[in-house]
Amino acid sequence: MKLDLDFYQTKFSGIFSPDLIKELHEFGTYVEMEAGGYLMKPGGLISFIPILLEGSIKIMRQDDEGKEVLLYYIGGLDSCAMSLTCCQQGNTSEIIAQVEENVKLISIPSYKVDEWLCQFPTWKTFVFNTYQKRFEDMLETIDSIAFHKLDQRLLDLIKKKIEITGGKRILYATHEELANELATSREVVSRLLKQLEKIDRVKLSRNKIELLS
Repeated sequence: MKLDLDFYQTKFSGIFSPDLIKELHEFGTYVEMEAGGYLMKPGGLISFIPILLEGSIKIMRQDDEGKEVLLYYIGGLDSCAMSLTCCQQGNTSEIIAQVEENVKLISIPSYKVDEWLCQFPTWKTFVFNTYQKRFEDMLETIDSIAFHKLDQRLLDLIKKKIEITGGKRILYATHEELANELATSREVVSRLLKQLEKIDRVKLSRNKIELLS
């Protein structure tokens, strides 16, 4: 779907230069996706770079046995550093990019990434800022795995997902989904949630978690 130039100028004014906004209008494609859909899977060719307008996408890494671990989320007016890196090097995807909540995004052809780096300083700034954000996200993930107990990681994940979805202390998610993002089992997550409920940190109901404190 193509949008008019006014839309791009409204969304990206102050972020990208006028000339780059015209390029975004010419080569970008507006896409809507529902929660649960996939933008990328391991081994797939990366033919486009997403710039999110609304919603959120979770980026996960999968091991040889199919176990997944959450790396980071991307949100509004943001992009995925992994996809930028892979398209620049001509590699296939090494990550899973799944829609966390309904998204609206601009799809940019991957061949434009390098071309725009040479032409537009504002694109270079955007790409470098994206790398910096994702580097900080990865450090946070590594710190959480290395230094925090699983119950604290679970609480942190619940808080993060509520923040992203704007749930006002309410998260709608299955124990299986949380377990996958923490690279553990559903039974472990269920046990930890029951323990957190006993000490009044959360209130549980079917596929619903209320954060109490």
